[in-house]
Amino acid sequence: MKRTFWLKVIMSSVVFCFGIGSFAFAATLVIKGSTTVLPIAQKAAEDFMKMNPDINISVSGGGSGNGIKAIIDGTTDIANASRFIKDKEIKLAMEKEVLPVPHRVALDCVIPVVHPVNHLKDITMDQLKDIYTGKIKRWKELGGADKPIVVISRDTSSGTYEVWHKKVLKKERVTPKALLQASNGAVAQIVAKNKYAIGYIGIGYLNKDVKALKVNNVEASVTTALNGTYPVSRALFMFTNGWPKGDVISFINFVLSPAGQKMVKEEGYVPLYPVD
Repeated sequence: MKRTFWLKVIMSSVVFCFGIGSFAFAATLVIKGSTTVLPIAQKAAEDFMKMNPDINISVSGGGSGNGIKAIIDGTTDIANASRFIKDKEIKLAMEKEVLPVPHRVALDCVIPVVHPVNHLKDITMDQLKDIYTGKIKRWKELGGADKPIVVISRDTSSGTYEVWHKKVLKKERVTPKALLQASNGAVAQIVAKNKYAIGYIGIGYLNKDVKALKVNNVEASVTTALNGTYPVSRALFMFTNGWPKGDVISFINFVLSPAGQKMVKEEGYVPLYPVD
């Protein structure tokens, strides 16, 4: 009886140890940051884990600023960013002996969008600036209805906001009447429900519920992003602390591979080079 009892204890301990060992050796990658890059990271993580079942990947948004902060604080392996790192962020990283290394993974266009019933098809950079700084307040000033323009913008932790602020607003302050949103998806949803709203989103978030506007008579597309003729085009990044190794470099190499860049295209973004 005692012999049987201790045999069960020993067998349970062996099973427990093997279970712990399996868990301990399961690698986990953490990816945080830009909501623009989020769909790319999520799809890449899904495909990468299918090819590498022993690797777990956690992906979350929060904005480019929060992603870069996380790489500096050591709470993420990869920081997604829809803008380049700022000088003040580099300084903070150096103080903490962190070396943020950028990896360009895709291209993007930041596109002004309106409700599908809006008559507008094309808008100039000057008009966008005047709308977002509050100088143009009503749609009739653009040939539309005598209704106030509902300005939708991103919050300041967003890389999309940073690009818009630099390229469109020329670093002037956005109107205090603007409704600030935390993600591309939230902007798209609000514009889709308000026929007097205008917002801006990354090309990967375009859908049938919103209408994309040409800017300076240039349509956002793969071609205009690659040749730089679209006025609000940009690169999308994944940052690492130092040159990546192990599973981190394997993941980034996958995103940059033909299979990864094809996935970038399928998600609605612009690949770095032509893919089938």
